[in-house]
Amino acid sequence: MSKSLKRVIRTAQTLGLNIEVVETTIDTHTAEQAAQSQNCQVDQIAKSIIFRGEISGAALLFLTAGGNRVDAAKASALAAEPLGKADAALIRAQTGFAIGGVSPIGHLNPIKTFIDPRLLEFDLLWAAAGTPRHVFAIAPQTLVDVTGATVADFAT
Repeated sequence: MSKSLKRVIRTAQTLGLNIEVVETTIDTHTAEQAAQSQNCQVDQIAKSIIFRGEISGAALLFLTAGGNRVDAAKASALAAEPLGKADAALIRAQTGFAIGGVSPIGHLNPIKTFIDPRLLEFDLLWAAAGTPRHVFAIAPQTLVDVTGATVADFAT
């Protein structure tokens, strides 16, 4: 079991979450693949998109419905600074995860988080569990609560 997956499981336990991590039979690098693996709608996939603040250098996490994209102008307005692409090194340093397996929980360092209101329209969401082949189910409001996410319109 990878260190990243262990950290997600340990964090879930610490938060009092009773999650079941599912190992998929296919890579889940895309929301479409993740939805196919769990036989759910693509928008039930909580994508973890990380940007870098151009002024602060801080990483920011945008949890987006699988079929949506982050609108750069809306996201920058929420962050109160221009946003740029976060490179793999920043993502790894901030979260401890590699691109393609960034979980919304279990980060190495706290991260300011925003969540797409589209995700709140479902009873159940699926999120990465620290690897491209592991996911877990979570209720939308629970995801908001455990991540401290701000619900905001930033998607297109």
